[in-house]
Amino acid sequence: QVQLVESGGGLVQPGGSLRLSCAASGFSLDNYAIGWFRQAPGKEREAVSCIYSSDGKLYYADSVKGRFTISRDNAKNMVYLQMNNLKPEDTGTYYCNVPRPSVFGNYWGQGTQVTVAS
Repeated sequence: QVQLVESGGGLVQPGGSLRLSCAASGFSLDNYAIGWFRQAPGKEREAVSCIYSSDGKLYYADSVKGRFTISRDNAKNMVYLQMNNLKPEDTGTYYCNVPRPSVFGNYWGQGTQVTVAS
């Protein structure tokens, strides 16, 4: 049974940092690309970053380039998102998932809330 458990969110001031973690179970990150998505209030969920399993290639949305860093630990089946220089527009619920969630029946974890406010 696939499970994704996100953690590490919180309230942070603009310019601050957070590190999100995602614990995956029920499948091996060795075999899948994995990424982070976010959904702001009233907006659609969007892809933020992704790391590919085959060659380690990275993807970042233009809005987070230079500020966010994705990493993975296949041995622990974990994926991380280091977020620096946070801005109010980064506020939202952050989820980890494979790039095509339909692979796992469109399963989504509970997400972790990030709020950037002064």
